[in-house]
Amino acid sequence: MKNFFKKIFSSSKNLNSFKNNITRLKLITPVKKIFEAINSYSSESEIRYVGGCLRKILNSERVDDIDLATNLNPFEVSEILKKNNINFYESGIEHGTITAIIDDHKFEITSLREDIFTDGRHAKVKFSNDWKKDALRRDFTINSIYSDLDGNLFDPFNGKKDIEIGQVCFIGDAEKRIKEDYLRILRYLRFFLNYSKQPHKEEIIKVIKMNINGISLISKERLLDELKKLLKSNQLEKLSKDKFSIDLILLIFPELKNLKSVIDTIKVKKKMFVKLDLIFILFLMIIDETDNLEYFLYKYNISKKEQKRANVISNFYNERKESKILNEANLNKVLYYNGKQAVLDILNFKIIKTKKTDKKLLNLLKLYSSKVTPNLPIGADLLMTRYKIPKGKQLGSTLKLIEEEWIRNNFEISDKQIDNIVKG
Repeated sequence: MKNFFKKIFSSSKNLNSFKNNITRLKLITPVKKIFEAINSYSSESEIRYVGGCLRKILNSERVDDIDLATNLNPFEVSEILKKNNINFYESGIEHGTITAIIDDHKFEITSLREDIFTDGRHAKVKFSNDWKKDALRRDFTINSIYSDLDGNLFDPFNGKKDIEIGQVCFIGDAEKRIKEDYLRILRYLRFFLNYSKQPHKEEIIKVIKMNINGISLISKERLLDELKKLLKSNQLEKLSKDKFSIDLILLIFPELKNLKSVIDTIKVKKKMFVKLDLIFILFLMIIDETDNLEYFLYKYNISKKEQKRANVISNFYNERKESKILNEANLNKVLYYNGKQAVLDILNFKIIKTKKTDKKLLNLLKLYSSKVTPNLPIGADLLMTRYKIPKGKQLGSTLKLIEEEWIRNNFEISDKQIDNIVKG
């Protein structure tokens, strides 16, 4: 969704302030249309805000999505959305989730559920109309908070209080919750970094250590997705004082060999890290002079686009020595062959890895932030008309020789040089 939530929220810990902030959602988003459609379906039908958006409002964070829960099954939800001309798609209907779309806004609507079977990575569910049972199947107290359109809370496990005191608590028995879905080990770390104001509880450390092998049951896709969410956290520097969390992350992701050094760098170059995207931060933690990157890209089935991006950085610093020199001649070649993002990545990588601030590198970063990729000024048509070169192998090889000379001369070439190449 758009960053329309930037106006939100000067939240305080008292309930009246929360109600004011939650009420504003219906003023700045079209969510009211969904509430009205479902609440008017029958005398028993009901929909509420749930989870992340409430947690973030209570913690004075920017809300970037809205999740909703309803006591109707997903087929009834589909029927209601169609009847009210609200676009939607079935984002996870087997688990009761439908995504409604109004204008540029997306709202995930999930039916209340109960787990009837779990195996540590998947859950078989049945739909329910019991709000307490739906809350019972959630992971942490801070994620089991519900609210109606006006901000009236249903908070069966005191999640609001836990947010206020900075406490991340599993609902019920921690080991049972983890064994239902071992990904919750990583989710615990993410929420701990964002919300905890207290040290890890010894019993939680013990339970996690006892069940860490269960992580092997989780798909690489889910692990990587959760890692990205963790790296997206603005509390990463908190890791520097949290040995247990660092050790746990490295146990799950041993390829993050530079994790500690990157965390230390965040503390001194915080402003720069704010501008970096999370996939680049991930590359910072992985790229070294070994085959570590190659293994990670293969293991986690990283997209072709992101693979190329990572390999450009790695190849630049691991090829022969002269290519490592960060001057315009070398960077212009990178710009031409790989694009602007590649140049910015190479410069940012070097700046982050360099202990002292290098003004030359910062000037280059500024230069290439606005630089346009050069285009070869000579094309096949000109060679055919001016030099009468016919289509075919000769035309292609001549054009290639001209391009090589143009690149060698820092993307400049004279008519005389072209004449000499054509004449051989």
